[in-house]
Amino acid sequence: MRFNRVLDPADRISEILFGLIMVLTYTSALSVATAGHADVKTMLLGALGCNLAWGIIDAGLYLLSSLNERGREILMLRAVRTARDAAAAHREIAEVLPAPLAQALSVDQIETVRQKLRQAPEPPKRPRLTGRDWLGALGICLLVFLSTFPVVIPFVLIGDAKLALRISNLIVIVMLFLCGYAFARHTGVRPWPMGLLMIAVGLALAGVAIALGG
Repeated sequence: MRFNRVLDPADRISEILFGLIMVLTYTSALSVATAGHADVKTMLLGALGCNLAWGIIDAGLYLLSSLNERGREILMLRAVRTARDAAAAHREIAEVLPAPLAQALSVDQIETVRQKLRQAPEPPKRPRLTGRDWLGALGICLLVFLSTFPVVIPFVLIGDAKLALRISNLIVIVMLFLCGYAFARHTGVRPWPMGLLMIAVGLALAGVAIALGG
């Protein structure tokens, strides 16, 4: 099972963007004029450790969100089955549907959905996490953590901290653009403007994090 079947494109792009912003706060805080080998090593360890920690935190939040979604599904199914009449059950169903879809369905079609739900197997008493949820959490953790490496690799391969920082920043800009371009392809907006906008937004967010001591 591949991660792109577990996490939707917006999730994957958001996690990569988050990882880029986090590592950028570390590389931008490095003073290349006075940075020595120890300073670069400290920055690398800090960036890797920070993104690993936030990857684990994001994975935990993803699991909580998945558990909440499972619980809402169970509550909705119970509400439909125990509704005092068909009209009340129809309202419960319409509330969980996207507005355009709910408006497009006729009363008879929603009634068909209600009947299908009434015939469905009894839901579990409590929501439980599935294997896909745990796989998605692992994917999120890896995306945040691995997004660090392209940005810090120049500091490992290049001894000149100033040159390494320039190459690192160029890599960040390219990755931000690609995130915006990919996001646009899945949302129907123009790719190039969205790619440029993502660069501006990403750099602005990193600047805010640095200014606030992040």
